[in-house]
Amino acid sequence: MTDSGFTVDVDQNQYLPEGGRDVSAVVTVTSGPDVAIAAPGAGAGSAEIIIIDCSGSMDYPPTKMSQARAATAAAIDVVRDGVGFAVVAGTSTAWPVFPPDGSMAVASPASRAAAKQAVGALRANGGTAIGKWLGLAREIFAGYPAQLRHAILLTDGKNQHETPEQLVAELGQCEGVFSCDCRGVGTDWEVSELRTVSSALLGTVDIVPDPAGLAADFAAMMENAMGKQVADVSLRVWTPQTATLKFVKQVAPAVEDLTGRRTQLSPQAGDFPTGAWGPGESRDYHVGVEVAAAGLGQEMLAARISLVAGTEVLGQGLVRAIWTDDEALSTKINARVAHYTGQAELADAIQEGLEARKQGDEETATAKLGRAVALAHQSGNEDTAKLLAKVVDVVDVEAGTVRLKKKVEDADEMALDTRSTKTVRVKK
Repeated sequence: MTDSGFTVDVDQNQYLPEGGRDVSAVVTVTSGPDVAIAAPGAGAGSAEIIIIDCSGSMDYPPTKMSQARAATAAAIDVVRDGVGFAVVAGTSTAWPVFPPDGSMAVASPASRAAAKQAVGALRANGGTAIGKWLGLAREIFAGYPAQLRHAILLTDGKNQHETPEQLVAELGQCEGVFSCDCRGVGTDWEVSELRTVSSALLGTVDIVPDPAGLAADFAAMMENAMGKQVADVSLRVWTPQTATLKFVKQVAPAVEDLTGRRTQLSPQAGDFPTGAWGPGESRDYHVGVEVAAAGLGQEMLAARISLVAGTEVLGQGLVRAIWTDDEALSTKINARVAHYTGQAELADAIQEGLEARKQGDEETATAKLGRAVALAHQSGNEDTAKLLAKVVDVVDVEAGTVRLKKKVEDADEMALDTRSTKTVRVKK
């Protein structure tokens, strides 16, 4: 089914040995060049909110605040005419910078100029309570009818003026309301904290070590958001009564475990959020199912995977299981399944290794980061390999033998952590 502008392809080894129960598949979803379901661009199709940290630390160095203002202005310039937009400032509270009454403005040359003037007056002073910032964004979005709702959040510090529980509670309310791309500027913020936000809100997280890089990054994020045409697409996974769904993970362009995000439709079927899509995008999902073993020569449907937006089915793929006594068939591991299993392990190894290093457990850190070096090398993930080389000295790349560097720049360590989930695709 491709008339919706989407295609769904399933890659797997269908053959199981006698008594075999685990079925694994990589599902590739691709949007065509002319994909559009939501009314794009004009009218109430899209809404954008830029959330800027104005805490006191944004003044150290002072370029942080001035570059944040410039970056916000650069993002405002990219907002298309007719799109709703607002700017929020955050300290230990949050307030609407533009429009000042907490509504949404409709983008036009005049409203963009007024917004940039308001942003130019922002100064740094106060604390950090990210949940409050997101809460205000949620309220502003709620008052504006748009299908595609997206925010950009910038911070330079840790979430010190509210509890982790308060942030998690607010994220629960924001989930499904809007998506959010997070950026940390400098090195005094917490990667795991911003990753919690970006994961819950189906966005990206990255470090901008030098404030001078903010404007280009903000403009690029807004360009990307302006390209989205389809809101709230879900991956619907149906399994037969004799099967259990083990996991659903996005594995490209980044690893994101969606298993816990299931919206139950029936005991056999559930929806997993994939967020918004633009034309010409492609993402891979790894789906694991456990089936009841059947006799040799028997075949069963292990899962039916549909792409849905609202009530419309945009595409479909089938995951099968066939039992055989032919070892050549049943022992062959599908190349794409193997590749993405390795990429997910790579992300875990990096995060666990960096955490061990932080805790002073050099033995675990060396083992985990060494494993990461070997996995990055095997899978051809050159970007991650380069980031690893700034944290460890590689002795033997094949074996994953490494030595921890004595001195590591904070920015290098944080870049490795934030980008640990980025994957490389395997050719079909």
